[in-house]
Amino acid sequence: MADLFADFAPPPPETPTGGPLADRLRPTTLAEVVGQDHLTGADGAIGRMVAAGKLSSMILWGPPGTGKTTIARLLADAVGLRYSQISAVFSGVADLKKVFAEARDHGRIGKRTLLFVDEIHRFNRAQQDGFLPYVEDGTVTLVGATTENPSFELNAALLSRAQVLILHRLDAAALNELLIRAEATEERPLPLTDAARAALVASADGDGRFLLNQAETLFSIQLPEPLDPAGLSALLQRRVAVYDKDREGHYNLISALHKSLRGSDPQAALYYMARMLTAGEEPLYVLRRLTRFASEDIGLADPQALVQCLAAKDAYDFLGSPEGELAIVQACLYLATAPKSNAAYKAQKAAFASARETGSLMPPQSILNAPTRLMKDIGYGKDYAYDHDHQDGFSGANYWPEEMTPKRFYEPTGRGFEQRIAERMAWWDERRQS
Repeated sequence: MADLFADFAPPPPETPTGGPLADRLRPTTLAEVVGQDHLTGADGAIGRMVAAGKLSSMILWGPPGTGKTTIARLLADAVGLRYSQISAVFSGVADLKKVFAEARDHGRIGKRTLLFVDEIHRFNRAQQDGFLPYVEDGTVTLVGATTENPSFELNAALLSRAQVLILHRLDAAALNELLIRAEATEERPLPLTDAARAALVASADGDGRFLLNQAETLFSIQLPEPLDPAGLSALLQRRVAVYDKDREGHYNLISALHKSLRGSDPQAALYYMARMLTAGEEPLYVLRRLTRFASEDIGLADPQALVQCLAAKDAYDFLGSPEGELAIVQACLYLATAPKSNAAYKAQKAAFASARETGSLMPPQSILNAPTRLMKDIGYGKDYAYDHDHQDGFSGANYWPEEMTPKRFYEPTGRGFEQRIAERMAWWDERRQS
């Protein structure tokens, strides 16, 4: 029974002065959490729950180093719940049973449990189902953390019982606030020039933990004078974007590159990409942005655009720098000179909005697969029109749920290959109407 009263024991000693900087700077209240005001603020989902004193189960979805574990700990304190934590990486069924048994025991003496599950997406489907009865009966309030898209990695049943809250990458202002707190704790400034400080913030890529670990390294050494961006890069053995005298940084340059590509200006696009690469930007980051552009701003106007970007990525993986950077240049020029269309991007947004609005409408029975006798008997697959058996390989059948009128999400432009797609779709529409 001694275990039942563990929560009423004296609190553990504070982190020693010589502990990791990230631990020493861990927030003690939700108000101290940086970069997630859309959740923790008074009007945010978490802020409202805490104000009401009632916490629902939730999934915290966000990149590493954005405060998921910290928020979970602070939530337990804020609403007076016992805090219990497990990691899906190191835990199995036996660990889950033990955690749930302990939560039930504490519940009997009036102490409810907040169960924080780190990397919850690592649990398989059966293990995720194991959470359901304990969440439903209130044995635990589940707070799961994941860096992966919950829609793909978590069971629908579990998602229906938890609110998905999205944490943002920490922006420059939030990262700078962490550095200010670090300097206050160490009682001295970081040994960096203003340009190197901006470069350090950019190199963190929104990860607060990484930034503080880098800052701790800088505090641990004695330097005769502040480091500039080149000196910082050499010391940390990490490519750090260099900022020129106008302090145009990482996000300004990638925005300029993206918009120059969209505006079909290959010269300007090449210039901004060269600015990033010669400053020490990670080539794979540039390739990720080019690949996104290929789908967002070109799409089916030139389907080869995406192929070019992926080929450039493979070429860079194979050759490395500097030889592989020519393949990135080639992809950049291809994108800038390709016909542009955001029809696929607009179609995605419209289709996703419609999917959220219509919930879980069933497709027509005629197009449902019928792998069992029962499913065949109740009409699954009945009267399916096999398009290849029809003239021109087109049946004109209706594939939409019966409760839903057909929608039109994708509207191809008349540019590039989409001109041919538009003609094909018009021909299909004419056949459907006739």
